[in-house]
Amino acid sequence: MSRRAMRAGGPAPRPGVGAPDGRRADRAAAGQWLVRGRDGRLTAYAQSAERLLRWTEVRPGGPEWTGPDVFEVPGVSRLTVAQGADGYVHVLGRRSVLGEDGATRVDLVHATQYQSGRPLGPLHSAGSPYRDPERSARLGEPAAAVGASGALWLFVRNAGGGVSARTDGASGGWKSWRDLKGSGVRGDLAPAVDSAGRVELLAPGRSGALHWGRQEAGGEPRRAPDVPVVPTEGSITALETSPDRITYYWADAATGALMAHRPGGWVIPLGGVPSAGRPAALRAPIDGYDCTVLAHRAEDGQIMLAACGSEQEDAGLWWASTGETSPGDPGLALDAHGRIVLAVVGADGRLHVSRQKPEQGLAMGRAARF
Repeated sequence: MSRRAMRAGGPAPRPGVGAPDGRRADRAAAGQWLVRGRDGRLTAYAQSAERLLRWTEVRPGGPEWTGPDVFEVPGVSRLTVAQGADGYVHVLGRRSVLGEDGATRVDLVHATQYQSGRPLGPLHSAGSPYRDPERSARLGEPAAAVGASGALWLFVRNAGGGVSARTDGASGGWKSWRDLKGSGVRGDLAPAVDSAGRVELLAPGRSGALHWGRQEAGGEPRRAPDVPVVPTEGSITALETSPDRITYYWADAATGALMAHRPGGWVIPLGGVPSAGRPAALRAPIDGYDCTVLAHRAEDGQIMLAACGSEQEDAGLWWASTGETSPGDPGLALDAHGRIVLAVVGADGRLHVSRQKPEQGLAMGRAARF
């Protein structure tokens, strides 16, 4: 894709300097925080202190949004979002509560939203791999993916520096915790699921990235050869870039440079400025070509955008500033009309949304603020 094909609009001016207290987001949620429901409407999730904030398109394809709706999540430090093929949205977090005895109790929590714009279900405990409160207190932040049967896979860095996982059963209860082994895991985990519903996992470690490969649909991920690179903690994103092939994108811990990798292949530098945080990745048609669209936050907060033919990262990417800045990670999705949508939570605590314009190449319109 040529440099001329990459065009981005700056933010549209709107009155007001920020969202009111209580409805002001600090940052986007982790994981798949911009999703499209079965009715075609997009939903965006963010967090502020111990609140979940949610914006929803009024109609499929926008441009108006409602929200933010505010849901209390007491004691939850950070929220992550995952969506399955059934359209259900799963919200998970790590909860820390001070008990009457003065000891801190840590568990993982989960809630489900079944339809766009509908109330979020109650927050239920997903437990901990440990009965010992001291070991539970060493748990990392959860990550999640939805497998072939619709079962939710919950992953967490455990007290020993490996990974523990569990799935919810068909009756809605949680199955037993499984120790997936590993050691030296640092930062956020990055689960991936392919179109057949097989789940795998990549996690940053002290001297490389630990990989758990896919088994049969519904099967447990198994340890696979590690990737000899060190990603920045919290910077890994996964995307299915061709049938049954997952590509991982991350920022290098030493330089901040963005990289791409498909297990069994080479690590591919993506150029551009150093990245801070987790990039967003989306597979989308552009001018009739199967492309991968990437967005990331530069170290100065600018949101950068690029595209390439899917699995053709080695041909080079032309990065362009969108004109947006954000303290958090961007989100990408396709709307009901097949247009690429870029969303960020701005420093004003509001949701900023820009859509692809009906032009050749990847041309984005001005951002609207909600």
